[in-house]
Amino acid sequence: KITFANITFTFFKLEDVGRASEVAQGSGCLGRDLSSGATFATMGSIHRSGVFKKSNDSARLILTTIMGMVFGYFVGISFPSVSLTRINLPSSIMSSLDGSLHEDPKPSERSFPENLGSGNTPVTPKVYVPTNPRGAESLPPGIVVSETDFYLRRLWGEPSEDLKKKPKYLVTFTVGFDQRHNIDAAIKKFSEDFQIMLFHYDGRTSEWDEFEWSKRAVHVSIRKQTKWWYAKRFLHPDVVAAYDYIFIWDEDLGVEHFNADKYVQLIRKHGLEISQPGLEPNNGLTWQMTKRRGDREVHKFVEIMAPVFSREAWRCVWHMIQNDLVHGWGLDFALRRCVEPAHEKIGVVDSQWVVHQVIPSLGNQGESENGKAPWQGVRERCRSEWAQFQDRLANADKSYFAQRGRG
Repeated sequence: KITFANITFTFFKLEDVGRASEVAQGSGCLGRDLSSGATFATMGSIHRSGVFKKSNDSARLILTTIMGMVFGYFVGISFPSVSLTRINLPSSIMSSLDGSLHEDPKPSERSFPENLGSGNTPVTPKVYVPTNPRGAESLPPGIVVSETDFYLRRLWGEPSEDLKKKPKYLVTFTVGFDQRHNIDAAIKKFSEDFQIMLFHYDGRTSEWDEFEWSKRAVHVSIRKQTKWWYAKRFLHPDVVAAYDYIFIWDEDLGVEHFNADKYVQLIRKHGLEISQPGLEPNNGLTWQMTKRRGDREVHKFVEIMAPVFSREAWRCVWHMIQNDLVHGWGLDFALRRCVEPAHEKIGVVDSQWVVHQVIPSLGNQGESENGKAPWQGVRERCRSEWAQFQDRLANADKSYFAQRGRG
């Protein structure tokens, strides 16, 4: 007997039922089952036939089915609702998991689950570092890399073994392929301590592969742009922060009397943050202040033909370059704002000099308008930019001092 939900069920063993019928047959009389009170008649061989067995099998099947249904029904109503909830791991467990990941010496064998938490439970504690670079405040300082470089790396092996020697300085030339031999002569004046970078204004880059050094140079090709346009877009201070000095040179410089390593020694010796080699006096001299003086090592003033900037000075100068004033005219008179004291930090290195060859290369990249030669249109743009730069600088000064006066 089984009692479930105040209902009693009585079960019989079928072999007991069969045994009772045999006893009744053997005695030749009617018998009564003691459990249920049912009367059995001795019917000889009929009760031993297959009909009786089939009846027992059918009864057992029906009874089992009914009992299963009833049992399942009562089990179901006993558990009205079952809800599946996500697993929330305690923060202590999360911390131990995070620590184990950092201690794992084999990163290639790790597996990183997408989300170990749920709902509002973060996988790691929230990070906010206001001194991080803008946009990276949510990163721990140890993973932030705010500066980069132009080091050429391999696609295989250990990153720490990529570079046999790290260049200390960066030299850039804005070039056209027609001046390749002049550039080749210039680059041979720079040792392996210098990273070479070429800005191609004529779109021709693959032809430079005839020079062995071209394979280790960085090439940027955008048609008909100036060196200051390239510098503003590709020489961000955080991009060139790996280099002590940045040379931003024209393509038409004769370097027969120039040695780059000796030049760096001299500007270090004299503490020059903004400098240039002296210019041999000829028809390529723009300002008398940059004329080479044979009786001294350095003197003061720098123009925009062949400037050299320290890392710190370039960070200031880069911000002063205007996006739309691509020729940089007038910039040389404002360089003094980026070093202090300017009369000590800016200078021309007379003992290392170059020759301005006055090759009309970039000027020919202009377009003829109103019957004027292409170079004339370029020159007019240069003068116009100079005036605009002076106006902007003057207005910026006025606005700044006016605000200070109101404050």
